[in-house]
Amino acid sequence: MQLTGIHHLTAVTADAAGNHAFYTQALGMRLVKKTVNQDDVSAYHLFYGDGLASPGTDITFFDWPVGRERRGTHSIAGTALRVNGEKTLQWWKERFETLNIAHQKIVERDGRLWLDFEDPEGQRLALVDDGGEGDEAHPWLKSPVPPEHQIRGLGPITLSVPKLERTALVLTAGMDMRAAREYRSGETPVHVFEMGAGGPAAELHVAVEPNLPPAQPGAGGVHHVAFRTPNEQTYLACAERLKTIRAPSSGPIDRYYFQSLYFREPNGILFEIATDGPGFATDEPMDKLGERLALPPFLEPRRAQIEAGLKPL
Repeated sequence: MQLTGIHHLTAVTADAAGNHAFYTQALGMRLVKKTVNQDDVSAYHLFYGDGLASPGTDITFFDWPVGRERRGTHSIAGTALRVNGEKTLQWWKERFETLNIAHQKIVERDGRLWLDFEDPEGQRLALVDDGGEGDEAHPWLKSPVPPEHQIRGLGPITLSVPKLERTALVLTAGMDMRAAREYRSGETPVHVFEMGAGGPAAELHVAVEPNLPPAQPGAGGVHHVAFRTPNEQTYLACAERLKTIRAPSSGPIDRYYFQSLYFREPNGILFEIATDGPGFATDEPMDKLGERLALPPFLEPRRAQIEAGLKPL
């Protein structure tokens, strides 16, 4: 299964306007696509990424009127965002203090510097120093954050599971990830799995936490994580691979901006495989991304009805 890294991560908000303000103004990310959940058109699907809407940079949100997540295991428990350098982490720490954003101290974890923080709904996030490793940076010129300090893309995603063995088997034998190393976060053992060329943009961290109750979904929680595959050929090969290991999946789904398929690992955590293309500039000019509600062609005839059901950002 040819996976090259993290494609996007989709979380849940109950406050679309506040979410938009935080990720574009406080974090300085670009709203690269304002669309709707294709399976629930009453909800926004907001994508925040880098200046060119590059695959591997998007943190996305479904807007649902739900209560807060109850944290626990059987879940995606942390989302890292990559930045370059210790000076940049210090800059962000000072910014968080100025803006009263909940955050922790800068710490070394797994050989890298991390700065843990939360969004206003308790979404668990971290900035991680990638040392400039990975894809070329594409700053957003209209960001309130200076180009050298901007978020470069998604970093390691952390799962919480009560037992490692079945998840590890799916990741390695089923998805061709490599078991790379282990570290401890406090008292918790964390196992690192790599894809493709490896590095912080292509890692899944699995924390083993048997004493936690199962998480209950809600705002401030994560819905799923998507993994990159380069093109339609490798994507179809991934779909066939899931069949051979008898993993139930959605089968191929055309999301217009990329091709997707979905399946759950043994603890019930939702995974997605997504192609790098065709990308978000398919239906909007690159310099106008996110400025209007974008709908895939099959939803365009319902535009008036859909727009009437959405609150302005």
